[in-house]
Amino acid sequence: MYDIIVIGGGPAGLAAAVEAQKEGVDNILILERDRELGGILNQCIHNGFGLHTFKEQLTGPEYAERYIDMAAEAGIPYKLNTMVLDLTADGDVKTVHAINEEDGYMALQAKSVILTMGCRERTAGAIGIPGFRPSGVFTAGTAQRFINMEGYMTGKEVVILGSGDIGLIMARRMTLEGAHVKAVCEIMPYSNGLTRNIVQCLDDYDIPLKLSHTITFIHGKDRVEAVDITQVDEHLKPIPGTTETVPCDTLLLSVGLIPENEISRGAGVEIDRRTSGPSISELCETNLPGVFAAGNVVHVHDLVDFVSQEAALAGKGAARYVKGHLEEDVNFETVNGDGIGNVVPEKITVANLDDDVNCYMRVRNVCTDSVINAYIGGEKIATKRAQKFVPAEMVNFKIKKSVLEQYPDGELKFVVEPKEAK
Repeated sequence: MYDIIVIGGGPAGLAAAVEAQKEGVDNILILERDRELGGILNQCIHNGFGLHTFKEQLTGPEYAERYIDMAAEAGIPYKLNTMVLDLTADGDVKTVHAINEEDGYMALQAKSVILTMGCRERTAGAIGIPGFRPSGVFTAGTAQRFINMEGYMTGKEVVILGSGDIGLIMARRMTLEGAHVKAVCEIMPYSNGLTRNIVQCLDDYDIPLKLSHTITFIHGKDRVEAVDITQVDEHLKPIPGTTETVPCDTLLLSVGLIPENEISRGAGVEIDRRTSGPSISELCETNLPGVFAAGNVVHVHDLVDFVSQEAALAGKGAARYVKGHLEEDVNFETVNGDGIGNVVPEKITVANLDDDVNCYMRVRNVCTDSVINAYIGGEKIATKRAQKFVPAEMVNFKIKKSVLEQYPDGELKFVVEPKEAK
């Protein structure tokens, strides 16, 4: 029996395993379905990773390599090309059902399990674009893997739907490989990517960003020949008479990411409908004792540094659970107030905190001249300030343990409110 099994060998799984080992738990196993550790970072060859964690700019593979080396130095074993089929929890024993070519079917038992399966992209079928189903339609991440890892160019005349970070980065990548990116279309009146990616990937290459526009038809039967780009109104409905037909041979979709939680649901993990990921505690424990979750499987992050920070908490929580040092009595439940889309973690046990609790959240709309206030029992306990809050950028709201200790158990509510006049 293992002390901890980590499902997923990407940045979250590696960070969780390394932290658990630091906490004094050595009997750990990482299961990864791909041919190598590192997860999605292996295909992210651009820089911009690691500024928070390592205080320097790294490419995705360089960032992954740092954690792969840490895991190797810690002597943490792993199995590659291993698909996890199911997770069952029977009291203190968790059984991970997995399969690979070398070992065949395995039923691996553990005292604790950490879920770090990441997320997947929404496809054309998920958003229902009218038209045929020709070749040349890719999710942005698939195109990224083809170009950066497999060595295949996906097209020359490109339109991108969605301004998520992967789509923005692929606009630049396709341009650098000689393609002509004609437009990036975004149905919302604001971009869903980081500001730095809009500047570095679109503005620097004169690639137009069409806000409040979407694709309403795909032309072509064998290969994409053109797409119809149409402006939408405030209700996101196409405006008649605004359609432009743009010739292209490739359509990339960057229309959102979905936490990968089939295993979680099958095990009985409670899923927060607002994040589409497990509802977790301050140390990333789910409703199933001894089952933890972290990273993009919980909620989609915009920075891998935050993934690593959250996963380290999961590793710490799992280690404490194995050693019997984890408190289970919940003191606070987080609540989405006006303007807040979701908050993670959903529950907080103060005794488990070392100092700060990091509450990650996203606002519903672009907010200027606003602050985010935290309340307990109607009393304001903390404020988060920024020049602007946008849905694309996750907010990290830190609250000290010493502050929470001053209040009785209850709700910790976050609200977007106007700045107070000076």
